[in-house]
Amino acid sequence: QVQLVESGGGLVQPGGSLRLSCAASGFTLDTYAIGWFRQAPGKEREGVSCISRRDGITYYADSVKGRFTVSRDNAKNTVYLQMNSLKPEDTAVYYCAAGRQITLPTMTIPGQYDYWGQGTQVTVSS
Repeated sequence: QVQLVESGGGLVQPGGSLRLSCAASGFTLDTYAIGWFRQAPGKEREGVSCISRRDGITYYADSVKGRFTVSRDNAKNTVYLQMNSLKPEDTAVYYCAAGRQITLPTMTIPGQYDYWGQGTQVTVSS
């Protein structure tokens, strides 16, 4: 049974940091591209970052470039999203997703992913 479980969300002040985790079971993470998405109330789901399968090439949306870092620990079958210099506009539910047929043009398209986690809330507020 394929499952993705996110953790690490919470309330943080502007300028603070959080590290989100996406733990996989039922499959080996590095055989899938893993994307991070977020969705704020009343807004569409937005692709934030992605790490490709096997070679680990990373992608970041312009809104988070230089502040967020995605990484993968194959031994733990877990992908991380380190978020620094957080802003109130980063507030959203964050999801990780796994896809086998992800290419550079499709990294930010939610419909291209096969499996999704349940999401974790990130709130940036003073």
